[in-house]
Order: sequence, then structure tokens, then C-alpha cells
Amino acid sequence: MALISCESVSLAYEGNTIVKDLTFTVNSGDYLCIVGENGSGKSTLMKALLGLKSPSEGKIFFGEGLHKKNIGYLPQQTAVQRDFPASVKEIVLSGCLANGKFKPFYSKKDKQTAIDNMKKLGIENLSDKCYRELSGGQQQRVLLARALCAAEKLIILDEPATGLDPVAAAEMYDIVRTLNQNDNLTVIMVSHDIEHAVNEASHILHIGNTPLFFGKKQEYLFSDAYNQLSGKGDTQ
Repeated sequence: MALISCESVSLAYEGNTIVKDLTFTVNSGDYLCIVGENGSGKSTLMKALLGLKSPSEGKIFFGEGLHKKNIGYLPQQTAVQRDFPASVKEIVLSGCLANGKFKPFYSKKDKQTAIDNMKKLGIENLSDKCYRELSGGQQQRVLLARALCAAEKLIILDEPATGLDPVAAAEMYDIVRTLNQNDNLTVIMVSHDIEHAVNEASHILHIGNTPLFFGKKQEYLFSDAYNQLSGKGDTQ
């Protein structure tokens, strides 16, 4: 059974249907990139996959023991969040609260999980640093480490390289690829970077005004959806 199955899903925003009759599956080990024009419903779909929004039609199913509380989530940062006055260790540890259980203190297991994820992302030396004093790339690694504390099988990333310089963006993509390939973590990434998507992902979900597409990236490269979004097709 798939980790996530969407069957004939439609999603509305402010009363208007923006995603209609969407059917796709995400299997363990997949690296799915969700692409489409601005306003195509990518963020709304992401909220539905996280259980934060209900479909107006259709169903979303979780399989293989996956629960929405065990999905790691890396949202886009806001300016306020970038100036958050907490230590790296405190922020990463807070990811252990995602399971929804009230805990008056962090367990030894929680603390070890945070340490392991900081080491995995090469930020253990920043543990006691104030988050707002870090570079954009370092901050994004901290937030990814936080998301990994919640992720058991699946992580959802919303434009993880937005606002990063080219070097930091390339490093972030390398990290995500390693998590997918070496740690067998299933990845769903919303991205506006179509070239990155076709280079990195195993599967592409293309939504919006251009033709809907879901399938392997090799098939996507020959689709009308890819030609139109990438500007390689006839735009007349």
C-alpha cells in the first residue's frame, strides 16, 4: 500500500475550486516534486497532505502506518521567523513535539534525536548559537533538522531553497537527495524550480492551468505540461 493515496481530490480556496479531480500516489522511497504556475494550488494541496485542510471532494488515504503527526514539514520562512531569538538546540528539539503529546520536558530519546539530526546536517557545532545570528543557509538547515525530528517516513518541503544564495541552495538540494537515497526518507517537495525538479525528483506532479501530469520524471520531460511550463512549447 502507498504511503499517501489521493483519489479524485478537489480542493477549494476561498470558495473557488483550484485543484480538481486529482489522483496520485506516493510510495515509500519516492521523491515527488509538485510543480505548477503561481496560484495553481500547490500550497493548498500541501496543507491537505498535512491534514490541515480537507478536500472539497475525494479522499486522501495514509498507508504503511503513516500518520499526519509523523510527517516532517519544512515551511517557507517569514521575516519574523528569521529573527527568532532562540538557540539552535531549542529550535531543533521543538520538532519532537510534533507527535501531539503533551510533555512537560524532553526525554533522553528526544534529546538524542535532536543531536543526531544536527550531526546529520552538519550543524552540531551551532547548537548553542542564537538562531537569528545564523546565515540563511544555516537557518534552513536548522529548520530541516527540526522537521526531521518529526519525520518517521515522510518529509514535506515548501520551496526549501527560496532566498538562499546559489551555493547554499545547491547544498540544500544535496542534503535532501542524501536523505532520500541514503536514509530512505520519502520526500514531497513543492518547487518553482522546474529544472531542479526534473534533475532531482523520481516523480513529478504538475498541477494548474497547463495539462495535469503525474508520473516518473523521464515521462514528464516529454509531456505537454513540461513543455508549456518550461517555455519549450508553443505559447501562441
